[in-house]
Amino acid sequence: MRNYIAELSKDLGSMLLSCGATVTVAESCTGGGLASAITEIDGSSKWFGVGFVTYSDLFKHKLLKVPTRLIQEEGSVSEAVVRSMVEGAVNLTSAEYGLAVSGIAGPTGGRANKPVGTVWFAWKSAEGTDAKRLVFSGDRGMVRAQAIEFSLKQLLHIVKRSNTV
Repeated sequence: MRNYIAELSKDLGSMLLSCGATVTVAESCTGGGLASAITEIDGSSKWFGVGFVTYSDLFKHKLLKVPTRLIQEEGSVSEAVVRSMVEGAVNLTSAEYGLAVSGIAGPTGGRANKPVGTVWFAWKSAEGTDAKRLVFSGDRGMVRAQAIEFSLKQLLHIVKRSNTV
């Protein structure tokens, strides 16, 4: 899976370079894994300037301006919160593309309506903001790796779609 994530990051970088765009990420459950995957690529500073690891609710609010009320009402693993995270990251950086992820990697923390493996994603581009919820299986590391892979794959798809008009 690691090689595939590296391929996705490389393809994403090539696509962003070709259209002169940049990306930012706001991460929670992946704990910097997205930024790490992106910065494994030589020259990534040309298309990736900053990522935010906002693992705690406090810093989702302080750094990304996610409303505290939203976190309290919806929970940090929710569509509303990841949408707010990606909006905050893009607003702070002026990147053309944004990606946010928040989930429950486990092994604890799950509930009936949000089991371990639940991950919410949001992607932002000039075309708007998309969000999706998936439930992954496996241990903590597997959930995080699957979340990184899926989010990069979807972001690459969005960048391609935006630039094939």
